[in-house]
Amino acid sequence: MSEESGASNQLLAGKTCVIMGVANKWSIGYAAATAMAEAGAKLVITYREERSKREADQLVTLAPGSKSYQCNVESDEDLDALGASLAADFGTVDAFLHSVAFAPPGELRGRFADTTREGFAIAHNVSVYSLIAAAQRIAPLMTDGGSIMTLSYLGSERVFPGYSVMGVAKAALEATVRYLAYDLGDQKIRVNAISPGPIKTAKARGVPGFMNMKNAAAEKSPIKGDFGAEDVAGLVVFLASDWSRAITGETIIVDNGFHALGAI
Repeated sequence: MSEESGASNQLLAGKTCVIMGVANKWSIGYAAATAMAEAGAKLVITYREERSKREADQLVTLAPGSKSYQCNVESDEDLDALGASLAADFGTVDAFLHSVAFAPPGELRGRFADTTREGFAIAHNVSVYSLIAAAQRIAPLMTDGGSIMTLSYLGSERVFPGYSVMGVAKAALEATVRYLAYDLGDQKIRVNAISPGPIKTAKARGVPGFMNMKNAAAEKSPIKGDFGAEDVAGLVVFLASDWSRAITGETIIVDNGFHALGAI
């Protein structure tokens, strides 16, 4: 291994990285956390449900000094406790990946025009406001600047039948990224969204027509072949590193070029 490649493999050496919302080993958060550990980061893993604790604890073993915490992003008390724990256990945070999204399954089965008030509120509270709420607790710990990232999808810009209210929530999420980038720029904190192509995660399989979306992307994208969470993880590492110090307020699409196509 060359000296240059060895250095690039430790892009996050000495950094503490929070990954919020790891659900299972097939999730983008899990792949991103693994790549961050390989790049030298100390990990902080949060998970919502007890059934996800095993995966979180597996990630913790990848990097000495890492920890996991249970946190329900719909609870201000949980978020306050997380912020206090991060301050007490780590002192500072360098990067934060927000990998949290949810809409009631029933809202994805019908027309968007039939979205309920409650379903709309839940989708935006969990998928969008949780980024703001978490940033309120984590940004003060980024005392030497830092990187905040979240996960979006092309459904924020284009209609994908079955994605429905989540597409609208992702559009709100991308707007939130821009406003946070403006507010936090004075603290040298970068805020960006990553918009991956269709990845077969547990949550994605609950989206009606998901496999049709995935198969179309695999067949018609300029770069052919399968696409997985590991293809997103490298971008997460880059955005968490100092190499991305001048990039903020962006939504970066990583989908083998599928988004660049016109009518298909």
